[in-house]
Amino acid sequence: MTTEHVLVTGGTGMTGRRVTRLLRERGTGVRVGSRSGEPRFDWHEPSTWDAVLEGVTSVYLCYHPDLAFPGASEAVAAFASRAARSGVRRAVLLSGRGEEGAERAEHAVRAVFPDLTVLRCSVFAQDFSESFLLGPVLEGAVTLPVPDVAEPFVDLDDVAEVAARVLTEDGHAGELYELTGPRALTFTEATRLVGEAAGHPVACRQVPPEEFTADMVAAGAPEELAHGLTELFREILDGRNAGPADGVEKALGRPAADFTEYARRAGASGVWSR
Repeated sequence: MTTEHVLVTGGTGMTGRRVTRLLRERGTGVRVGSRSGEPRFDWHEPSTWDAVLEGVTSVYLCYHPDLAFPGASEAVAAFASRAARSGVRRAVLLSGRGEEGAERAEHAVRAVFPDLTVLRCSVFAQDFSESFLLGPVLEGAVTLPVPDVAEPFVDLDDVAEVAARVLTEDGHAGELYELTGPRALTFTEATRLVGEAAGHPVACRQVPPEEFTADMVAAGAPEELAHGLTELFREILDGRNAGPADGVEKALGRPAADFTEYARRAGASGVWSR
């Protein structure tokens, strides 16, 4: 059993909690970085950084809400510098595929950690069951502020498995893994598969960006987050990410999970039951 301490920032989030669980199953000492953790961690409060980094030798960098948001690259770079000074030797960054802001963050962190491992992800399949698309699925209609584009949705369980491996095994220093599913689906095709697994039809339609933002705010999302996600979707959902990548297979030695597998699991869990 290793006593190496890995800090998982965003440790209670969609990726972080999966990474934390897998690391603990491996016998790795994990510190969960979150606003509800002990010690407390907040990306936007540098006064919380030193305590959470104490004794840590590896760090999983998962910025909230997204690296494409204003100020993200600066915050991540500042935290990486603090981590290096505190004795962190290995860093893994969860990044976004096709995002200019995310690539700026990659360069900024790599300036501090030349052996940085980057996990560059496409849209998460679990957005339909654990995030902002869950409510629309339950209501039977997913809306988008962009045309119906193809996207190779990646399963977060694959992302977490890759993260746990590169955080604890040698041979991944300096690598850039583009993590996607094995095939691209349009949002219409994906919502149809979700509807079949849910047992009720789910439509997909395009709406003006301002309507998409307003719907998110009405559903309880903070206005800044809603505007940010709208702009992010308009940036990356233009076909630039339609081609699947082989990062999951390169890192794990097996194919990435297909969206149908995810939909089947999520449907069986009852998360889409009305």
